[in-house]
Amino acid sequence: MSDYSRKLPSALRPGGFTLIELVIAVAILAILMAVAIPSYTRYVVASNRTEATVTLSNTAQLLERCYSRFSRYDAGDCTVTFPVVSDSGFYSITGEVNAADFTLTAAPQGSQATRDAACGSLTLTHSGIRGVTGTESVDDCW
Repeated sequence: MSDYSRKLPSALRPGGFTLIELVIAVAILAILMAVAIPSYTRYVVASNRTEATVTLSNTAQLLERCYSRFSRYDAGDCTVTFPVVSDSGFYSITGEVNAADFTLTAAPQGSQATRDAACGSLTLTHSGIRGVTGTESVDDCW
């Protein structure tokens, strides 16, 4: 500061931030963003995966209703047609269905496929056995 600005009352001194204050503020924001963005991305991927588990369960319930009515999963009057797409389109459900059993597979689509490679596709069988094709455990992905 110059001698002139030191002698001025505080109300008359020029205000503002110094360059070093701005650099420190930007550095702090960058550190916070470096922590927050990956956490948020993991949260979004997990919530999209929840959509797949719900769609798998709903499709399995429809197949169980077919079995209750017609004593087979692949009856012609069943209303389940594949592929079944999840509400937001992040997963596509396909099924191997025969008279006595079924296996449903939820394959990730688009950006979900690249972001959630650790879980990969989710599977569900007629006996309620859950599975994954990725490297994560079933408990972590379901």
